Formats: sequence, C-alpha cells, structure tokens
Amino acid sequence: MAERIIACRDRACRTLWAAARLCGLLSSVAWAAPAWAQDATPKVSTGASAAATPVQVPRLTGRLHAADIGLVINTADPYSVAVGAHYIAARGLQPAQVLRLELPVRAVLQREEFEALHRSVEAYFGPATQALALAWAAPYAVECNSITGALALGFDAALCSNGCAASRSSGYFNSASVRPLFIPGWRPSMLLAARDLDGARALIDRGVAADGSLLQKGRASVQALLLTTDDAARRVRMAFYPTRPLPPALGVDVRIAPAEVLPGAARLLLATTGSARVGLEPAPQWVPGGLGDHLTSFGGDLQGAHGQSTVLDWIASGATASHGAVSEPCNHPQKFPHPQVLLLHYLQGSTAIEAYWKSVAWPQQSLFVGEPLSAPFAAPVARR
Repeated sequence: MAERIIACRDRACRTLWAAARLCGLLSSVAWAAPAWAQDATPKVSTGASAAATPVQVPRLTGRLHAADIGLVINTADPYSVAVGAHYIAARGLQPAQVLRLELPVRAVLQREEFEALHRSVEAYFGPATQALALAWAAPYAVECNSITGALALGFDAALCSNGCAASRSSGYFNSASVRPLFIPGWRPSMLLAARDLDGARALIDRGVAADGSLLQKGRASVQALLLTTDDAARRVRMAFYPTRPLPPALGVDVRIAPAEVLPGAARLLLATTGSARVGLEPAPQWVPGGLGDHLTSFGGDLQGAHGQSTVLDWIASGATASHGAVSEPCNHPQKFPHPQVLLLHYLQGSTAIEAYWKSVAWPQQSLFVGEPLSAPFAAPVARR
C-alpha cells in the first residue's frame, strides 16, 4: 500500500470535518480530526497526530426497512439462488422486490457486462426501492471498481489507470438522508457474501437477530475496539479515534487498544484496524450486528489473491458486515470507513448498509458486504 494521502478539496470530504450536533447522550462526544485536513496542502500522514477539531454526525430521523430493499439474484449461480431464497424468507420480501437475472459467475465483470446489469436494475426497480442486496459472492468487481461502488456512482474507467487518485465523492457521506435514491440520488448496495452457503445463511440470520437487540434495558455492555498498529502505511485512521469515551448509559465501551486484543474479544460490536492480515483466531465473540474491517489494499478482493485478509475473514469470524477495497486505493482515509461516523450513525439506529456507506467519502473502490438491514439500536418493526 502506497503511503500517500491527499487533502480534502471536494464537498464530501470537507463534510468529514463538519460540526453538526448529534443529540442527547452523544452530543458531548468529541472526535479529533487530523492536522492535514485543516488546509489544502497534500501531506503524508501516519495517523500519529491529531488536532482537537470536533467532528460530529447529524441527527437522524429514520432508517431503511425491509420494504425499501431490492434483492438481485443471479440465476446462473446456485449459491445466489439459495441465498436469495433464504433472504426473502428472513426479511419477508415481496415478489416485486426481487429481480432475477443471469450474470457471469466470476470475480470481475467487464464494463459492458456491468452496464447490462445496471440497465436491468434501473429498469426493474422503482422509486420505492432505496437500496440493494446482491445475493452472491461473485462478481464483486467491475474492472478496478467495486460492484457496489459502480452500481451507485457509475463505472469510473479513469480510476483504472491510477487507483491511487482521488475518486468520485459520495453525497451520502455523513448525511442525514434516510431515502438515498432521492438524496444523493442513487441506491447503496451490499453483497450477501460468505465463504459458503451455510456461512451466508448464518450471516443473514445474525442480521435479523440483531434488530433491536441492543435496546434492552440493563443489558451487558458491548465493546467497540479501535485498534492500534505499528504499520505506518495502514494506521492512518488512528488519527480519527475519539478523545473521550461514550457516555456509560449507551452501554458501549469504546476502547483504543493494540490489535493483539482482537482474537477472542468478548461482546464485540465494532472493530477497526489497519494491517495486511487480521488476527481473528480465536474468533471474537461478536454480538449480532457486529461490524469489522481493516485498512489494507485488497480487503475487498474476495479471492484473497494478494495474501491479505479479506472481508470474508471478518464474516467467517462472526461479523455481520464489513468493508474492503477491490483495487489498490493507497491509504487515503476517504476511501475507508471513518470510525466515528460509522459508529455514531449505527448507535442512532441506522442499518448496517446506511452506517457503512455513510462512513466512506470516496466509495468507488469500496466493497460493502453483509446483511444490509441489521440494526441493533433500532426498534424492530412488524412484518407486512
């Protein structure tokens, strides 16, 4: 991973540092912004230093529900057909919410193949469909773009000649929008991907089990582990770690700790780190709805061809959603989940797909994997 970061020049990146009050118990949380974000001069950062500028997230007034989801099934892939059937049953989706089509069953689509998929999605789903669940593990990339990034922002061919360049910014980043098709005007998506069919079914079941599970009065506290590392190129998000704990009443113990504490960690809600390989043995004791990711070059290459841990390692360990890059992004923090934004949106009742997508300013190379509707801090709603 190249050790290069560029300064914030577009609106989505500047929004990263916008001061918008959260509400209630979260209003006192201060998040430190790195010094290089305060001006327009490109700098290299290792994430070792931070300014005292508070960074907060907007007050949210809703979230996505099962009726807002469109499911896409690849009829050429037995895994996709079976996972899609399980998801329909688990989330009570209606026939009109399901698009069945045929795609190549391989890791990377060519642009022409992707454009045919995109046209089919746009023609089938109407304004009621705000987000997509993709019922497969492959394809996960469109040339150098992630399939989730390309479906939302459109395919970016220029990025393939320089993956380390700034990519298209997301108008969804750290926003209060609960209707993404209207603001910013596209649908976020997430892959229902796992190493095998049993793993995918377990992933879906964890997402369903998460709903409202952390709203119980008097429940045991859960952990959010913000992990430190000596890997200079990959530790840039350490500059975004909070300067104060969350209020105890939230029942979330935010810990800044060395990466060695991750294996076997108890009651884990969130883990974020930076490394080529992640220690997940023994597996953490994830609560349903747990989120985990690591900043590295190819965490979204689900074939693991680069010798790095991938999103699928997080899912196999028991996480309910994760994030990784499908092509070399360099270590721009804008291309990876911002830990504070991710956690504070989730704590307000956002779903996993909303919290993860809203935490990435430049998501073109970002692969989002997991059960989209997982919402442990939101009151569950009755099925239709």
